[in-house]
Amino acid sequence: MVLRDDSSQRLFIDQPLAAGVEARCTADQASYLRAVLRVADGAALHVFNGRDGEWATRVRHRGKRDVVLEIDAQTRPQVAAQDLTYLFAPLKRSRLDYMVQKATELGVARLAPVLTRRTIADRVNGERMRANAIEAAEQCGMVSVPDVDAPITLVKLLAGWDLSRRIIFCDEAAAGVSALTILSALPRGPLAVLIGPEGGFAPEERAALLDKPYVTPISLGPRIMRSDTAAVAALALVNATLGDWA
Repeated sequence: MVLRDDSSQRLFIDQPLAAGVEARCTADQASYLRAVLRVADGAALHVFNGRDGEWATRVRHRGKRDVVLEIDAQTRPQVAAQDLTYLFAPLKRSRLDYMVQKATELGVARLAPVLTRRTIADRVNGERMRANAIEAAEQCGMVSVPDVDAPITLVKLLAGWDLSRRIIFCDEAAAGVSALTILSALPRGPLAVLIGPEGGFAPEERAALLDKPYVTPISLGPRIMRSDTAAVAALALVNATLGDWA
């Protein structure tokens, strides 16, 4: 098996990967490799597709525009992402980009936009979210990319919720008990972390959440955080107690 080389460029390609296979880059990928990264013909490149692990390849320029990747050997096997869903009220463009990237880096398996009464973004670009998640995975040496769900209202989300998956609800009005204490006492299993909109949940939304037996409210401390900051804090706490940092 080829040793991992963190100095090599990495590229996500949505094609089957196996030794001896040739993978043709899309026009955008070929342009990126040629014009932006200036990857030379014959250069080494690592690729992954979120299913077959990471593979060492050689870049082959074909003509003036095309790029083909000659797949050589697997550098890392596929590792399943932890069973963690990130539920969030969508933000405006640049801050949503940041939040998606950081959630990906923190190992979530699914990104799920939730529409609430005080959600500030009027639409959600799923393709842009997916592209940001892929970019974060490429840059951080990951072999998995989170799935991206279509937006759903909080009411519909709760109505169809899988009761076996606990929701960690980041509640600004939660009692001041240490989040680490609360999380450490929970059993391990499928999890979701829920962050609300900038203005917080409406009273009836908060009441509906607290009424569910599978919802555990936690406080993120005495400071008011922006939603993108709260996402990083909450996911780090969950990783440290119930996730793959513990």
